[in-house]
Formats: sequence, C-alpha cells, structure tokens
Amino acid sequence: MTTSSAHNAIETVWRIEAPRLVAGLTRMVRDISLAEELAQDALLVALRQWPDIGVPTNPGAWLMTTAKRRAIDYFRRNTMVARKLVEVAHDLETDGQAPDPAERLDDDVGDDLLNLMFVSCHPVLSREARCALTLRLIGGLTTDEIARAFLVPEPTMAQRIVRAKKSLSEAGVKFETPLGDERHQRVGSVLEVLYLIFNEGYSATVGQDLMRPQLCEDAIRMGRILARLAPAEPEVHGLLALMEIQASRQFARVDARGEPILLLDQNRGAWDRVLINRGLDGLAHAEQLGGAKGYYALQAAIAACHARATRPEHTDWARIAALYGELAEIAPSPIIELNRAVAISMAFGPQAGLDHADTLRAEPALKTYHLLATVRGDLLEKLGRKAEAGQEFERAAGLTRNERERALLRARAAAALR
Repeated sequence: MTTSSAHNAIETVWRIEAPRLVAGLTRMVRDISLAEELAQDALLVALRQWPDIGVPTNPGAWLMTTAKRRAIDYFRRNTMVARKLVEVAHDLETDGQAPDPAERLDDDVGDDLLNLMFVSCHPVLSREARCALTLRLIGGLTTDEIARAFLVPEPTMAQRIVRAKKSLSEAGVKFETPLGDERHQRVGSVLEVLYLIFNEGYSATVGQDLMRPQLCEDAIRMGRILARLAPAEPEVHGLLALMEIQASRQFARVDARGEPILLLDQNRGAWDRVLINRGLDGLAHAEQLGGAKGYYALQAAIAACHARATRPEHTDWARIAALYGELAEIAPSPIIELNRAVAISMAFGPQAGLDHADTLRAEPALKTYHLLATVRGDLLEKLGRKAEAGQEFERAAGLTRNERERALLRARAAAALR
C-alpha cells in the first residue's frame, strides 16, 4: 500500500470513527481533553504503521485498542489510582468486534456518544458553547467549519471550545446520562445538537460529498435511544420522525457518480419505506402527546407531505406553505422564510415565491447564504428571466463550500446563459 493511499484511507476512517473513539475514551478516562489527546496519539501511530501493514480489517477497533494502550501508559507514568489502570486494561482485554451497522441504529441506553452529548450539553456551558463542543466532538466538524456555521472568526471559536472543555473539567461534570429533572432540563439542548449533526450529515457544508451518511446514522441511533429515555417528550419523537423521514431519501439524492438529484427529480420508488413508516408513526406519536405544533414536529409534518406523495405532482404544497407559516410563528428565521418561499412558489406560482424570497435579500444572515441565490435563480429561470437566473446560479456557486453543489450550480448557470 502506498503512503498516499494509506493516508487517504486513514482520513476516511478517522472522519467516521473519531467521535466514537473520543466518546469511548472519555467514558474511561473521564476527561474530554485527555481523551482527544489519546485519540490523536492513536491516529499518529496509524499514520506511521498503516502504510507498511495495510489498513486493518476493523480499523475502528484497531484505533481504540491503540488508544487504550496509550491510556495505560499515561496512567502508569502519572501514578494514577490502580483502579483506573485495571478498568482500562479490562476494557482492552474484553474488546470485541464492532456491531453490525443495523444493530447500532437500535443500540441500548449505554451509548458512549449519547453520554458524551449529554456532557457537552451541560447547563454550566452557554448555548453557543454547547453546540460548538458537540459539533466538534460528535459531529467531527473542524473548528473552521463550526466557526463558519456560527459566523465568527476561527480563533474565536477555537477559544470557545477550549474554554468549554475547561469549564466541564473544573465543574467536575460526570460522564453519564443524567436522571430525572436534570435529564429533562438538558433534552432541549441535546435535540438541538442532534438536529445540527443530522443536517451536517444530510447536506454536508464542505467537501467533495453531498452527504455524510455516518453522521445521519449516528444522529438517528442516538435519537432512538433518547426516545426510550424520554418517552413522554413529544419533541424527541418529533425530531426522530423528521430524521427518519429525511433519511429515507438519502440514496435517491445522488446518482451513480455522486451528483445531486433534486427532490422533484428523485426516483420515489428508491425511498426507504421502512424509514418513512417509522417516521410517520413517530410523528403520530408526537401529535398524540400534544406536540403537533412543536418545532421539530412541524418540520416532520412538512417532510411527511413529501413522503406521502407517490408522485411529485401529488405533493400538497399549499399545506407545506401553511406549515412553514406556523413554524415561522414559533421560531422566526430567515431560513424558514426562504423554505416558505419555495413552497409558496410551488403552490401559487413562481412570481409569488420570488416576491416572498425578495423580502429576504436584506437579511444579514443570508448575505453569504448560497441557497437564497439558488432559490432566486430557480424562480427567475421559471419566469423566463434566464440572464438573471444565470447570474444568481453563479453567485450561489461562489458561496457554497460543497464541491458537488458548486458543480451543479455552475452547470445550471451555463444552461441558463446559453
């Protein structure tokens, strides 16, 4: 194996396995910063050895075993409590093979990633710090990617993440899922970051791939665990329903070359009906619990309108537009209004949609948001204003950081300007 191919493989494995690796190590060493250091040590060993020995059959287990050995060395060097050494050594001896991906989706309550998420969402941290730390540890996003998402400079975000880890350490936060009222108080924050992680998996903000399916899988698995932990929380079921319905379309969203396929052009026969049915059942349960007007339940209801339409022309766009209106009332957002503009255009014509989209052009949060330009380009094209549409597609291509989206937008710009 060449050094280049080994490094490419390591990069892929690391992107997938790093969150689980850090979560598992944090459970053992009870220190997020130390867990990250041990994980990085394992990565360095892989960079040295894999070009010679090849990628292991189970690379995630290899990294975990290597990191645990580093943990044992660390405790020995620092003369830590003997019990800690015994615990880590026992974990090393009893390691098994990684579970089947289908089983991971329905993993039991003892989930390291979910525990780490509850730790990251501790009330000792601000909302911004909770989201940033969880996206870094669980979502695997780089500091630069998180900084862009929060519209702050990278050094500012780096300091925020460092301070968050320090605050957790100083507060002596336990690495465990809280119980009773404490759990209830943190559920909202956990839902928020689960939603962010799923969205990053469903529509990757950067890179060569449109999606990062592993993040979607992790978010859904943790959502199912959370639904068992908090069965009476309607928004838990609402978010899980939303994620399952959205994930049902993931394999129809790209072609054989990985190029994106727009919603109205997708093969609906390729949508996963099992996930759709699970999502619809979850939505019904959220509604039965009195959560029909919840933030996530309303979005799940919108996704359900698409899922129930066996053909694009059967989609109830008027209901979708109305649901976006309800969503905007409880959570005012220019992004929601932009989605509402699309629904209005489908229900009442492109000019109506463009009029609504144009009210958002002065929104500071959308100045560099590529989807506003994309939506305007699409609506201008439908109105026959080709030159303007091409300019909007070019603008959108210059704003997105996802290479697949950029290629699609430039192709649409070229077609509109012919």
